[in-house]
Amino acid sequence: MAVKIDKKIKGYSVLTPEDKAREAAAAILVASVPRETVEKEVPQDNIIQMHERIERPEVLIGSTYKIKSPLVEHAMYVTINDIVLNAGTEHELRRPFEIFVNSKSMEHFQWIVALTRIMSAVFRKGGDVTFLVDEMKAVFDPRGGYFKAGGVYMPSLVAELGAIVEEHMKSIGLIHDPEMSAHQRAILAEKRKQYEDRAKKNSDVTETVTVAPAAPAQGAAEDIAVTGDGASFPPSATLCHKCNTKALVIMDGCATCLNCGYSKCG
Repeated sequence: MAVKIDKKIKGYSVLTPEDKAREAAAAILVASVPRETVEKEVPQDNIIQMHERIERPEVLIGSTYKIKSPLVEHAMYVTINDIVLNAGTEHELRRPFEIFVNSKSMEHFQWIVALTRIMSAVFRKGGDVTFLVDEMKAVFDPRGGYFKAGGVYMPSLVAELGAIVEEHMKSIGLIHDPEMSAHQRAILAEKRKQYEDRAKKNSDVTETVTVAPAAPAQGAAEDIAVTGDGASFPPSATLCHKCNTKALVIMDGCATCLNCGYSKCG
């Protein structure tokens, strides 16, 4: 039987007896498997993600953090409660659900209540809530910031609250810190050792002087004191703009951070 072709031929293939046999075998296989069996074998997506329709359980897991700022008379206690999704499965997730701030200081009560309610609503909304950290840490107090334990600079009270939220999100696996490579850690350890050796050498030289000068000479010895969080930095260290920690010292004529390894000379 002749077939009239009205369109231009762009390609063709020859159907062999082997191709016909494969098509027939596939049709028989599909017809022999019941539909119910196929639907049971298809994996179902039962992973629960955070969304605003999830109801609050009777009991939540929480952590409380303390803020002692020179901007307020009394300490502030920040409580972040988490909800556990897909409990007991390989897809178990722990996500922040609500946040509260309690303190004896009442001068900030109004904006703290408003802020925590908005943050709790964002937590329950789901999705990527880590943007709150960057937004809060970028808030600056017009009266000036302060240094918390460890020599870390906080530009405002809201920024420290954001730092606490960041710390909590890291603890539950919502934020992951970029880890230093072994090479970077080795360089940082070498820099710290060089500074400590130089300080020790200057200390030995100072002890041999019988009459102490009225004012400390430039390059004199300086004790390396523990400033908090287990980190030891010189008291005269300045603020590092990269990690916001008072760990920037002058080594070989170059500003070097003993906390994150930043160097002005590259």
